[in-house]
Amino acid sequence: MRFMITMIPGGYEKAARGKVPDLKSCEVMMKYNFALQRAGVLLALDGLHPPSISARVSFAGGKPVVTDGPFAEAKEAIGGYWIIEVKSKEEAIEWAKRCPGSENEVLEIRPMLEIADFPEDVQKALVAGHTELEEQAAQQAGA
Repeated sequence: MRFMITMIPGGYEKAARGKVPDLKSCEVMMKYNFALQRAGVLLALDGLHPPSISARVSFAGGKPVVTDGPFAEAKEAIGGYWIIEVKSKEEAIEWAKRCPGSENEVLEIRPMLEIADFPEDVQKALVAGHTELEEQAAQQAGA
């Protein structure tokens, strides 16, 4: 099972341009990242710049509308993420508990949608003619 763990630092929704963690915080977090990598569960990770330099695309009336950050209505913002592959939600939670987060940070653990999560007719329609996806769906069905 794949999970995305997102880091939600308190106040990041209002962080200024160029806000990045200090060296000590980075060193501590890299130890955690390397532990995930050594265990063979890490698929991807990245930190994200604050919303002050981001943009949103909404689809009012079916047409794209671009809004530049910061976003006044934002109550929290994602500061980074990890994508891990583990056997269960419980294992994902155990990895999240090992993260060296501060009392100002929250981690959210969400399972990622897999092709096997869709009804069989939808799976077949989605992967038809896409060899790589057909193979992935067959592997997930056998798991």
